[in-house]
Amino acid sequence: MERQLVTFVDRVKSGGGISDEISSEYNSIRAQTADRKQRSSFTTEAGGLKENIKKNRYKDILPYDQTRVRLEPLENKFESDYINASFIQGATRNKRYIATQGPLSHTLGDFWRMLWQYNVKVIVMACREIEMGKRKCERYWAAHSETSTFGPFVVTNLEEVCPNEEVVVRILQVKYQDESRTISQFQYTAWPDHDIPYTSDGILGMMDMLRKVQGTDAAPILVHCSAGCGRTGVICTVDYVHDLLLTQRITEDFSIMEIVTVMRTQRPSAVQTKEQYGFVYHTVAQMFQKHLLALCNNNKSLAENLRPLYDNVESVSRQQPQTQPHRASSVQPRSRPSLVPQRPHSGQPKMNDTKVKPKSHRGSGGGGGGPPTQSVSPTYDRALPQYPRGAEASPAADHGDYEPLPGIFSSSSRKVSDTPKIRKQSEDLNSTDDDYEYVSNPIKGTAGYSSPGGMGFNCRIKKPKGPRDPPAEWSRAER
Repeated sequence: MERQLVTFVDRVKSGGGISDEISSEYNSIRAQTADRKQRSSFTTEAGGLKENIKKNRYKDILPYDQTRVRLEPLENKFESDYINASFIQGATRNKRYIATQGPLSHTLGDFWRMLWQYNVKVIVMACREIEMGKRKCERYWAAHSETSTFGPFVVTNLEEVCPNEEVVVRILQVKYQDESRTISQFQYTAWPDHDIPYTSDGILGMMDMLRKVQGTDAAPILVHCSAGCGRTGVICTVDYVHDLLLTQRITEDFSIMEIVTVMRTQRPSAVQTKEQYGFVYHTVAQMFQKHLLALCNNNKSLAENLRPLYDNVESVSRQQPQTQPHRASSVQPRSRPSLVPQRPHSGQPKMNDTKVKPKSHRGSGGGGGGPPTQSVSPTYDRALPQYPRGAEASPAADHGDYEPLPGIFSSSSRKVSDTPKIRKQSEDLNSTDDDYEYVSNPIKGTAGYSSPGGMGFNCRIKKPKGPRDPPAEWSRAER
């Protein structure tokens, strides 16, 4: 899908022929609309009835009978079912819009009846109440922290904020009888009538905010401007394309012209002017560009997270372990091992090899999502006796999918300047295991698996606590 997004963005940014293409597509949309009216495939009889004529803000913008919103009576069975509003199907099965005109003074009760009956959670208002000296929409909400009544509905303006210079967000509480609901209204104030906004950022930002409020609720999103067609159609189209993007349905035959054409079969004059149609193109291109940038950033972040835990692990693995002459009475040098990716061992394990069950690596994300790992043996021979639970080795000593390399970080060979990151990692390890020392010859009289005359297993003895001197059997000073 990314290839289609890049192709669309390049087309819009190429300049030159894109303006002619937009103009040609818009003229084709208008021609199809005129042909549809002549064939009378869609009718507007309800909006043309004598009792409903005064409910239309503009005489030439009437909802199609096939897609109009029908009201149900609430308190009077003779209440009219007509309101100048249309359903528009969204890009997904459970997504719908109600495209409607800005309410008139005598249709405010019908407006709130529609909101209540269809359980609307989000309103998008794409106009001001008054533009260029003309009233475009009656106020259907109360002033901040005040309450107003519209027919049987009581509306309180609980909150009113301006997240930026172009958007006003209001939280409205509406009560009908004993039931109360909350509705969020997003008003875009920087859109001039029959014109377009200066940039797309405000529209895209507002749409992101309202989607968070709507969530997965299947109630229709109500969108209106003054006539409920031009600016309303732009917002519905942009959100429609966003859902196509979200569901990864931007294919090679993706066409804004086709989307607007189908939308006009549901709401007359949706995306009313050529300038608004061009604005749809540029807004969608900006949406695609932001999506591509987010993908790039995510891939970069993923690549950084997949880097090795140790930058110098390769150089460390090439070092030769320090060896010391064996003395029967001396303590085996014990130092913290480095961690390198574990290699599978072939053949049968030695008798004094220890089966280590690796744990999940921290970077694997939890939840058991990775494939199971087989048990493998460490590269050096050392078997630990089966201690009671109180004396088990610390989990920090289990290095999971890494195998220890002996002797690399002994005090005689380690240089701080050479291995800064590994040194820090070793300091961060759990220090529980420091309470024990490994000895080649057990202390006389010690009982257990490593008693004298046994098979030569190493064992661990408890370090002395306090300032007293260590036993004579210990041949090196504590670190």
